Amino acid sequence: MTSQHSHTPHHGAQHGPHHQQHRPDDQAEILDLDAEVLAEHTASITAWLPLATEPRQIVDLGCGTGAGTFALLDRFPEAHVTAVDTSAGHLQQLREKACARGVEERVRTVQADLDDSDWPDLGSPDLVWASASMHHMAHPDRALGNVHGMLAPGGLFAVVELAGFPRFLPESAPADRPGLEERCHAASDRFHAEHVPHRGADWGPMLAAAGFTVEGERAVSVHIEGARSEAIGRYALGSLQRVRGTAAGALSAEDLAALDQLLDTESPHSILRRDDLAVRTERTVWAARRA
Repeated sequence: MTSQHSHTPHHGAQHGPHHQQHRPDDQAEILDLDAEVLAEHTASITAWLPLATEPRQIVDLGCGTGAGTFALLDRFPEAHVTAVDTSAGHLQQLREKACARGVEERVRTVQADLDDSDWPDLGSPDLVWASASMHHMAHPDRALGNVHGMLAPGGLFAVVELAGFPRFLPESAPADRPGLEERCHAASDRFHAEHVPHRGADWGPMLAAAGFTVEGERAVSVHIEGARSEAIGRYALGSLQRVRGTAAGALSAEDLAALDQLLDTESPHSILRRDDLAVRTERTVWAARRA
């Protein structure tokens, strides 16, 4: 299994003749954009967590390039974070960011595949954070058991998941193929239902079955107007490129041609040239305690 966090919300795949196959640095870029655009909402989730005392030892499972790691370091200034991912490249970028921010002494990176039955020693954390990573587990019950076993008594497990891919275009766009984005998402969702069966799952019952006490569940609606950040155009481009990778085979020729126009950065119809973009999605967070 590749980087847990990096698959969501951007499941990579090969493109058609006019689109290059994604490279590891492309994946890292979309993770960084995801972190930048959704930073305010990530911070609101860390502030909501039902913690009696500030955690000192935190584990970030499927950390990607560090969106959750740095949000947690900001929120809990006395904490140390162990960041876990399968991608050596993502972990290297995380370490470079930690050095640039002057927090390298508070970060430990561990390369590991969370689908392995035996996890490395990750200590006895007060808080475990898993954002957009749990649904990629081939054996989520085993992973939940591993988390329960390593958490300190009374420790908290925060599971954060996105409700599918973000939306960016108004329903009337593009003018010649209105509703294109929703048709692309419908095709992509059918792919993910087959290949990523735990995406969109209700983690509450699974957490309870693993021995956790679910103390809170919160849905966070995200709506960010494009004018607030020039990064949103690049975020939309990278996201829709990944949707294309899983939806292309199910789209009509007309829809695929219209999508490729949006993704062609040289085209006058490029999504980068639009002034009507917004980020619309929803995150759900479950806070579960080890008794």
